[in-house]
Amino acid sequence: MSAPAEPPKRSACATAQRRRLDSDRRWPASQGLRSGSEPIDVFFVLPRGSLILDWAGPAEALRFANTELPPRRPAFMLHFVAPEAASLSSVGAMVAGLAPLPERIEAPAWVVLVGRTSTAQRRDDDREDRLVIDWLRRVQPGQRGVRLVTVCSGALLAASAGLFSRRRVTTHHGDLDELARRAPDAVVVPDRVFVNDGDTWSSAGVTAGIDLALHLVAAQCGPVVAARVAQRMAVALRRGPDDPQLSPFLAHRQHFNARLHRVQDALSAAPREPWSVARMAELGHTTPRTLTRLFGEHAGTTPLAYLRGIRLALARTALEAGSSVGAAADAAGFHSDLQLRRAWHAAGLSGSPNESRGTG
Repeated sequence: MSAPAEPPKRSACATAQRRRLDSDRRWPASQGLRSGSEPIDVFFVLPRGSLILDWAGPAEALRFANTELPPRRPAFMLHFVAPEAASLSSVGAMVAGLAPLPERIEAPAWVVLVGRTSTAQRRDDDREDRLVIDWLRRVQPGQRGVRLVTVCSGALLAASAGLFSRRRVTTHHGDLDELARRAPDAVVVPDRVFVNDGDTWSSAGVTAGIDLALHLVAAQCGPVVAARVAQRMAVALRRGPDDPQLSPFLAHRQHFNARLHRVQDALSAAPREPWSVARMAELGHTTPRTLTRLFGEHAGTTPLAYLRGIRLALARTALEAGSSVGAAADAAGFHSDLQLRRAWHAAGLSGSPNESRGTG
């Protein structure tokens, strides 16, 4: 097995441009890539015994995100590195063509540490492990714009390198005690899909790495792109009571009804359009009554409530950036600032639109 090919040559990352509703895809301007941001170098560290799903799942999420963006403007540049040029994976397949551990890492970049087989992960006296741990101590991810991301028991390597000092972190439920032993001054948080503390992100077992990757895609590329990636990967995003809430662009998408996804894609792409349930139903090639039933059965909401949630999210983003209530209402597709205020209070949002201005 060879390491996956890297995306095209690095180029400037730009905001996804608005397109006509009937052409390809069109994202709301406020939900695109951060303006002027560079592609992020993502280094997946793959020592011997690495769990394939721990790195292949998140890597595919980032690759899919790149395909949702304008050509030749990837958000993520994927690198697969290890102490050796080839690494025996958890299932016995050899991953070849790995790059050496880089001498230095410059921001913007992420270092991703993944879980390993139980035999490999509990030995920090192994030569290959020591090379990774020493390298982590030199490059010090988790600060200065170089993000540290751990998946499953990859947290144990970070702990052995001293990268979790005074950090809130998590890992696979079977490794919580071992993590606490290796990082005695860290706050080990159980029962979480993922935990963030500054530039350090840690996730629970195996597929939780995909949840975390989609959350990071949403932060970098916008929740609309993350929703498209989740749909393509057929992923049901999980959240516990203490995990960050899903964006309205990602919520209510945990289903496999293609007709409903088509309508939700259109609402997410053009929330300012004068949508009615009848127009939504026409797009979904169904009747208003059937569409309302589909929303209830598969999304747990109504068509207009789903649209209102998206518009409120856009309005909050505009307000937090300093827009006036009137400008935020217009940007999100509300007819007036009064309609925005009413929707705000009906949704039970804290405070008021005015109080949210400039808080981003």
